[in-house]
Amino acid sequence: MLKLYLVIPCYNENAVIDETTKRLNEKLNGLIRSKAVSPASRVVYIDDGSTDGTWEKIESISATNGLFEGVKLSRNYGHQNALLAGLHYAADHADAVISMDADLQDDIDAIDKMIAEYQKGCEVVYGVRSKRKKDSFFKRFTAQGFYKLLRFMGVEIVFNHADYRLLSNRAVKELLGFKEVNLFLRGIVPMLGFKSAKVYYERGERFAGESKYPLKKMLFFALQGITSLSVKPIRLITIMGLLCFLVSMVLLIVFIAQYFMGITVSGWASMITSIWGLGGLQLLGIGIIGEYIGKIYLETKKRPRFIIEKTTGETTEASMCKSVDKSSVDQSEDSQLF
Repeated sequence: MLKLYLVIPCYNENAVIDETTKRLNEKLNGLIRSKAVSPASRVVYIDDGSTDGTWEKIESISATNGLFEGVKLSRNYGHQNALLAGLHYAADHADAVISMDADLQDDIDAIDKMIAEYQKGCEVVYGVRSKRKKDSFFKRFTAQGFYKLLRFMGVEIVFNHADYRLLSNRAVKELLGFKEVNLFLRGIVPMLGFKSAKVYYERGERFAGESKYPLKKMLFFALQGITSLSVKPIRLITIMGLLCFLVSMVLLIVFIAQYFMGITVSGWASMITSIWGLGGLQLLGIGIIGEYIGKIYLETKKRPRFIIEKTTGETTEASMCKSVDKSSVDQSEDSQLF
């Protein structure tokens, strides 16, 4: 029977974690009762350095319900590293791992479809948004532009897919073999090359709290994805430099011809425009190259991508028989758990 782990990165999710726990508890107990997954399946919350009491709630949840475990990182490492920490933790226990956000926007009913695709032999199952009607025009426009830009830059990515996906144990262990510090899992997972499938769902509204991805972070995330997985920006700089050189050679020939023809041109406006244009292009090129050099610098340090401060594993084991066995048999006890 499939031993499934749900990995949920959490950063300041105090306002939503109780409702998330309630819904996931009902879903996982339902899967256990239907024998779709093993009673040894778990939900693992990864606390990414929260400062609002999220970890204290995770400890309390884990102490009273054996279906839930917690992993506390020593500080805030960012969503991608927190997710990787959860995959690393689950790799030694689960047959398959599903990652999702804690804000309840991902449709948990899509889990059933993901399991069905896994049973058909898929090692990777992507959760893909079927529509974006609830997004603002700006969010919809920038999101589609983001995916198209990544594709143009040579990044293999699944359109309208975030980090809601199922990975088999084999896929997780192969993913952990990628050692780069600058993580962009949406672009790395397709590189595994295993048999995959897509499950479509409609994303809901955030239950409570605020989004952890404002515009500034989204732009940084896009830059991270491009520079982590593609060298095309550097090639584009080379092409632009070559084009500028060819244009300057053509203009030089034109100016020499005009000189011998006696045509006088003041040239002040064109000179200033050229200086500013070429100067801006040079600064842009230096900035992009510097971004890559900075990433090389970080990679050579080989610093750990995350540090686990503590887990709730021991507490969970102690309450396992009391919470899991009874909840998987008696549906009436679900509401008593959470």
